[in-house]
Amino acid sequence: MAQTDITTQSASMQLPSPLAEHSRFFQRLHRRYADLMDMQPAGAPVHATMRSTLEALQAKGYDLGASLRILRQLVMERLIFLDCDEHATLAAVTRSVTELAELALDAASTAARAELDLVHGAPQGADGQPVQFWVIGMGKLGARELNVSSDIDLIYVYEQDGDTAGRLDGRGKLSNHEYFLRAVKRIYQLIGDTTEHGFVFRVDLMLRPNGNSGPAAISLSALEDYLQTHGREWERFAWMKSRIVAPLADIATPNVQALRGVVLPFVFRRYLDYAVFDSLRSLHRQIREHASKRSAGHPERANDVKLSRGGIREIEFIVQLLQVVRGGQFPELRCRPTLEALGRLARAGLMADATAQALANAYTFLRQVEHRIQYLDDQQTHVLPTRDDDLLWMAKTLGYDNECAFLHQLDAHRELVAEEFDKLLGDTKSCSSGQCGGTKTPAAPELDAVLAQLPGSVRERIEQWQRNPRYAYLSDGGKTRLVMLLQRTAQWLAQGQVSEIAAVRLADWMEPLLRRESYLALLQERPAVHEKLMHLLGAAKWPARYMLQHPGVIDELASDALMHERFHPAEFETELERRRAALQSTGEDDDENLLNLLRRAHHAETFRTLARDVEGHITVEQVADDLSALADAVLRITTQWCWQRLKNRHRDEPLFGIIGYGKLGGKELGYGSDLDIVFVFDDADDRAPEVYSAFVRKLISWLTVKTGEGDLFEIDTALRPNGNSGLLVTSFDSYANYQQQRGSNTAWTWEHQAMTRARFVLGSNALGARFDTVREAVITAPRDGNALRDEIVTMRERVRGAHTVPAGLFDVKHSAGGMMDVEFAVQYLVLLHAQAHRELIPNLGNIALVQRAEAAGLVPAGVGQAAANAYRALRRVQHVARLNEAPTQVPSNELQQEQQAVLALWKAVFNPG
Repeated sequence: MAQTDITTQSASMQLPSPLAEHSRFFQRLHRRYADLMDMQPAGAPVHATMRSTLEALQAKGYDLGASLRILRQLVMERLIFLDCDEHATLAAVTRSVTELAELALDAASTAARAELDLVHGAPQGADGQPVQFWVIGMGKLGARELNVSSDIDLIYVYEQDGDTAGRLDGRGKLSNHEYFLRAVKRIYQLIGDTTEHGFVFRVDLMLRPNGNSGPAAISLSALEDYLQTHGREWERFAWMKSRIVAPLADIATPNVQALRGVVLPFVFRRYLDYAVFDSLRSLHRQIREHASKRSAGHPERANDVKLSRGGIREIEFIVQLLQVVRGGQFPELRCRPTLEALGRLARAGLMADATAQALANAYTFLRQVEHRIQYLDDQQTHVLPTRDDDLLWMAKTLGYDNECAFLHQLDAHRELVAEEFDKLLGDTKSCSSGQCGGTKTPAAPELDAVLAQLPGSVRERIEQWQRNPRYAYLSDGGKTRLVMLLQRTAQWLAQGQVSEIAAVRLADWMEPLLRRESYLALLQERPAVHEKLMHLLGAAKWPARYMLQHPGVIDELASDALMHERFHPAEFETELERRRAALQSTGEDDDENLLNLLRRAHHAETFRTLARDVEGHITVEQVADDLSALADAVLRITTQWCWQRLKNRHRDEPLFGIIGYGKLGGKELGYGSDLDIVFVFDDADDRAPEVYSAFVRKLISWLTVKTGEGDLFEIDTALRPNGNSGLLVTSFDSYANYQQQRGSNTAWTWEHQAMTRARFVLGSNALGARFDTVREAVITAPRDGNALRDEIVTMRERVRGAHTVPAGLFDVKHSAGGMMDVEFAVQYLVLLHAQAHRELIPNLGNIALVQRAEAAGLVPAGVGQAAANAYRALRRVQHVARLNEAPTQVPSNELQQEQQAVLALWKAVFNPG
């Protein structure tokens, strides 16, 4: 039909006012329950108002089952009107339906147990303790997003096996299992049976362990055994939305944490879990095939807003897949509602903001269409009606003038959803088995055939795998993925896209990880990640070692923004707080989980910097800046969390500071650098020394202890007052007196040298200002130039003597003319001249300070700049050598220009004239 014809026909149709009266279901409700309509208070039904209506119905003489069914009809009538005529939000509608289900299940389970207790006594555990019974809502009930004609997917779990207490006369005892089976049957009678008043909810128990062949109720221990032994991939998606919904009295008790402890490890794996892609593809194919069979011979059924292409289910799959893949490592992604999860995925950088918003808009629209389909006849269907007046009514209730505009918008949303779904799951090139998006992929070749395509060094390395038990124990699917990865690598080698050394390093990296098939799945599912990984491995040797220690970081290569951004401390700390809050919400915020959370975040951010570095997107100086800022952020967040968890803390916020020295103080950290730090407190409380000592010990442990995720930093506190013989943490006054030569116990010259590179890393602004005052006083104190020169030269010789360099080689750091000469010369210039030349006071790094010294006339013209350039070049050589795990010593005839520039600075500073 032409659009003009549709529009003309639409205009001729008459729809009732209010629009809700077009619904046949709405009409039936008014014919049957007109005299009870005023029992439901005004506004959207919520738990409190529905409970009062339920009680009022029971007061009229209706039994519980009838009262619940009539309540359901009154709620539906109200929602149809609010949605279609008052434009209620999707959230308001789904909240009402969800809370109706929660209320009904609470009332039914409470009544069922009360009836059974009278006859059989209450269930008891091994020690005679009461046994709880949990009604677990799955799917949309678990996510609090029930539709208006939805099944409720339930699983019934009881706390433990045992027997009931029996009656007072000792009779009527049952096993707990039999008791709860009877409770389930009674609950179904109260809410699922169809009576003269209809039903409350259709109940579906197919998601329970072993489906329809399993018992209707199961003990917690039996559930745990099932999930660990038999749980399938699709069940992980189902359990992700699980929630105890009744009885309300038990939900508030700590006992329910036991269920969470069983479910969370099953749903969310410790490592990134790309292996679930194929299982979700398989599930999606089954749904599509089922929908196709249903619509065979019934073309109108193909227009299913839930199951057809671009429907609600595909949005849910997109969201759930990303949550399951990442949720083990990123707890902030663990949430049940689809719209909330979309927002979290966008905040985590796993989905573009625009995409998340577009999917959220599509989801809201499709759910509202779904509701209108169900309002028509109270049928559990998701298929668009074929009657023109029904379509026009749906369009009008959604704010469209005619059905043509409505259907155009529906098609636009579904096309967007389908495109996003295909990007994530329907790419046949990245599918490793069977069909993807309905298209068969070529069978994987045999390993021997792929080996023949590889260069000799790569082939020899991979042939060694065949003698490795890890390879022998790979599943068939894992071997298929592995062979296809090698085939892709061979193609890239033949095309010159990647280097042979990168392929050898890939083989080195993969061999220890062969049992972790999720990494094979990641590379197979994400060719772009595979390619970036190859480039990274080919660029330097150290990244391969880092990724072997922390394999999960390779997922960072999936981010398009990786090479275009820099480290943002505020965003990093905010993200960590979100993750901690997510763990806290599920009772998982113990020390071990927080330690691992910190380590994963630090390793991921270090890897991002590493990737930008080896690809040449940032300079050596920017690498140092970002790694130093990362260390500062980790120290801030770790200090905050440790203090919050310190048992004997005596105030909400610590009066505490951390002073950074060396590379941390100078913002010149490299990969794997130690942190030279000093801990101080400024707290007059009598308990302060004891409290802060315990705190610092805990803080150092959190920073240095090795967990399954590795460690954070090595900590060196040797620069504290009195070195390793001094207190681990000192009062700031004692620190200031020591540094400023007040009293009998004072700092040495080498400690004042260290002060030139010190900075206040963490603590209050007031304490930071006091530190800056002390540092300035130390640096600008009057000194005897000859004595200072002799001490610093002597110290330099001592350091050089501890790092002997073989003849014929030049060590870029320790040899004469190396980086250490620049650092000692700068320290001498600052300590001797900062009083008169205050521009030398700021901690700006060696390059800037030597330039300032030249500008002040303290170094001959050109000498300072040449030394600055040499220092920068030597840092680059050192940096590249460390990335390739090569010595930082070169033949003495190399880097001669840089060496001579540094020697000229040394001579100008220490041997002028």
